[in-house]
Amino acid sequence: MSRHPTVKWAQRSDKLYITIDLPDAKDVKLKLEPEGKFVFSAASGADNVPYEIDIDLYDKVDVNESKASVSLRNICYLIKKAESKWWSRLLKREGKPPVFLKVDWDKWVDEDEEQDSKPGADMDYGDIDFSKLNMGGGEDFDAADKDEGNDDSDTEEENVEEAVPASGEPEPKA
Repeated sequence: MSRHPTVKWAQRSDKLYITIDLPDAKDVKLKLEPEGKFVFSAASGADNVPYEIDIDLYDKVDVNESKASVSLRNICYLIKKAESKWWSRLLKREGKPPVFLKVDWDKWVDEDEEQDSKPGADMDYGDIDFSKLNMGGGEDFDAADKDEGNDDSDTEEENVEEAVPASGEPEPKA
């Protein structure tokens, strides 16, 4: 009997983000059909426990523009919607979604916030010249890293100087 991995999802008007949390997945098989049928299967763990998902997405998708990425911790699928519109839910079937299906709050953007999703999109700085505000940041912060050999630390080892006799010539070392 197969198990269901945790599936997280988020959407934009033109695409879906589906993330399947399954570390060390082997024999990953993904199938996406234009009508919205999404099928996933893989094995995971030392015992090669089988996992699978078979869901019908809310609407049609563009299979050719959709992309999948399999990594060590999860499988990410960026699915292009056939029509650029917001879906009221992920699945075609109404009612309570399966327990393994969760909203990906890290990627979620509300429909009315999508157009301002760029940082600072709602800020108007007018004619402010930030270089004249003397807020720092003008110096090269990496200067200390480049000058590692010339640090001004005061450790005893570095401050030991050779004793020079009054004659001005260093004593020969034994």
